[in-house]
Amino acid sequence: MSRLIPLKPTQIIRILHRLGFQKIRQEGSHIYLSHLDGRAAVVPMHKGEDIGKGLIKKILQDVEMTWDEFIKNR
Repeated sequence: MSRLIPLKPTQIIRILHRLGFQKIRQEGSHIYLSHLDGRAAVVPMHKGEDIGKGLIKKILQDVEMTWDEFIKNR
């Protein structure tokens, strides 16, 4: 398993779109995405800031994927 690295919010959203997630709403700087099978994730879009390893780990838990599965869609 490769190591988690910080990513830009736009990269995470692009990967989630490729995996079939759709933006359902946005509240302030937080974008809510969901999949037809019921999985959902929230990605904060703070200008100039990367998403840290801890939050990426939480997003991966929410979308029920491993880092390797997620990053190969990059």
